[in-house]
Amino acid sequence: MIFFDVTKAGAAGHRSGLMRVSARLADGLGPAATEVRWPAWNRVVRPADWFLTGELFSEEERPGFTAFLATRPCRLAAIFHDAIPLKHPQITWPQSVARHPGYLKLLARFDRVWAVSATSRDELTGFWRWQGVANPPPVAVLALGADFNSAPRIASVAPRSALNPQLLCVGILEPRKNQALLLDVAEELWREGLRFELHVVGRVNPHFGPPIVARLKALRKKFPGRLRYHEAANDGAVAQLYATARASVFPTVAEGCGLPLLESLWLGVPCVCSDLPVLRENTDGGGCVPVALNDRTAWKAALRRVLTDDAHHTRLTTEATSRSLPTWTEAAQTILTGLRP
Repeated sequence: MIFFDVTKAGAAGHRSGLMRVSARLADGLGPAATEVRWPAWNRVVRPADWFLTGELFSEEERPGFTAFLATRPCRLAAIFHDAIPLKHPQITWPQSVARHPGYLKLLARFDRVWAVSATSRDELTGFWRWQGVANPPPVAVLALGADFNSAPRIASVAPRSALNPQLLCVGILEPRKNQALLLDVAEELWREGLRFELHVVGRVNPHFGPPIVARLKALRKKFPGRLRYHEAANDGAVAQLYATARASVFPTVAEGCGLPLLESLWLGVPCVCSDLPVLRENTDGGGCVPVALNDRTAWKAALRRVLTDDAHHTRLTTEATSRSLPTWTEAAQTILTGLRP
């Protein structure tokens, strides 16, 4: 039996990347796994059973969890996302920064771990080496699914005119997602006379997001009809925005995997993104334009070209719709295969 931990996913009112991973894996695992929540789960297990979690945890948030890991009433498996709170503490929730070292240490008590990218795997194993962890568990890479909201893959896309095209940026409003850079670049392009719409989708990080919201509001006044913000867009609304977008934009500073990039490709939309090692794991397959992080001149040139050069855009779209992409069914099967006796 596999007991799949959905403690936070089941209670969350929003759909972050972590929440989407839990929800889509739960769908893929289906009847092979039983969903459980801490502390409501009665924890009656057999030694051959598996406890599988893709969530972040700490003893403070889950009293008794450390003892559960220590007593090992069953086998333990986890999905690791990233070490961003350690690498970028200045732009991460203070609570997350304080929790993360203990969380990474607790992961070393599991029997096996999957990381959502090779970059994340290397960060985790590097942390364990730095901490002197003896006999750490094996860490494999789990390719997350690109299939957005169970929607069928877009196999072909009709040409989208360069006349007043649309760009789409999806992600929580916070410094890590780097919407501030995108807004600065968009303003310069608008001032230079380039006509396009920018759609920004994402809830607001209450700790870091308000200045970005203020910047959005100011730009909307300067350029009426050019900038649209969708805070509470559901998956259906986001899919409709992708259906009219000429390209997605992902100027992120740090990621564990980069699901918005994969989901954009699944829906046939090229992605202009930060040139990060973790994103390179997926951009090299085609359909993407990696741009040097925070290089405003390079970002202006990349966005101008994808907005105005139809041949360039057609090539990117063809790559996006024809390349191989992972699915959540495959991700779930990877886990099921790994948890077999």
